[in-house]
Amino acid sequence: MLEKIIQLDYQLFYTINTGLSNPVFDFLMPILRNKLVWIPFYLAIIYYFIKTYKLNGVFLTLTLATCIAFADFTSASVIKKTVKRPRPCNDLAFMQRVTIRVPCGTGFSFPSTHATDHFAIALFLITLFFKKYKYTIIILLSWAFLIAFAQVYVGVHFPTDVLCGTLYGALIGCSFASFFKYKFPKLILA
Repeated sequence: MLEKIIQLDYQLFYTINTGLSNPVFDFLMPILRNKLVWIPFYLAIIYYFIKTYKLNGVFLTLTLATCIAFADFTSASVIKKTVKRPRPCNDLAFMQRVTIRVPCGTGFSFPSTHATDHFAIALFLITLFFKKYKYTIIILLSWAFLIAFAQVYVGVHFPTDVLCGTLYGALIGCSFASFFKYKFPKLILA
């Protein structure tokens, strides 16, 4: 069973990494996966929190920052170092078939920390703001999905790395948002 999952993972990786290859994705996907590109978005979120919710916005910002730090640390420093799955571009049995579009890196692959972090952010915000801003679910899930998809397209993660990072990040984001709702029940965000 595990062997079939790995084989399917390899096939899906190859389909995305090579089969979907085109000049637009070749240009866009490395940009989308770069965390620095999203700094204006992160700053806009912080500005909105503090401007709209004042001191509670500071607590909201700190809770989101803690959520991201937890997601990032546990994904990159705990799970990856425990599982030790090589990246596709470093996997000796597979690397000849990989089209590498960014530097491969020396770290491990499972789970995708980009997927974990961005889905943690997305689900944190969706959980807190969905009732107030219905469109957040489409925008935030599309944003997180594109970043996660880019990880496979550029050749640094397998699809299962991204899928598991997505699920783990979603769990963390929902948990931290629920904690915030519990700690600040009088703060009406939605």
